[in-house]
Amino acid sequence: MATLLLVEDDPTNARVLSRILEKRGGYTVQHCEDVATILSVCASGAIALVLLDISLAHSTYQGRQLNGIEIAQLLRQNPQTAQLPIVLLTAHAMIGDRDQFLQASQADAYIVKPVIDYDAFLQLIQQLQAAPRSV
Repeated sequence: MATLLLVEDDPTNARVLSRILEKRGGYTVQHCEDVATILSVCASGAIALVLLDISLAHSTYQGRQLNGIEIAQLLRQNPQTAQLPIVLLTAHAMIGDRDQFLQASQADAYIVKPVIDYDAFLQLIQQLQAAPRSV
């Protein structure tokens, strides 16, 4: 059973997404908002995929508040985590947001919250885990 890291600052969203991933997807979900812990856990090799909210209110690193885009950039810069699949989660769904966020973060996918189609959500996660990331 693969372990996914969920970086989400809204407790309700975290609970709902965790339940979907665990009950319907069969995954183990670890939830974290602390950036140093996120980087460490991802570098350990214990995480199969990161689900990363773009707007984070409580995530700081080296005295600076970071959003999901910046955390994704840190993960991509580290050779130990550069190939880790990253899925951005966001309520930002304006025209152009998807392309802008994916380009800036180098994430693999972008999902608009709230997640409505659970089957498509889980299928995307399975596909990203199965396919090696092309850089």
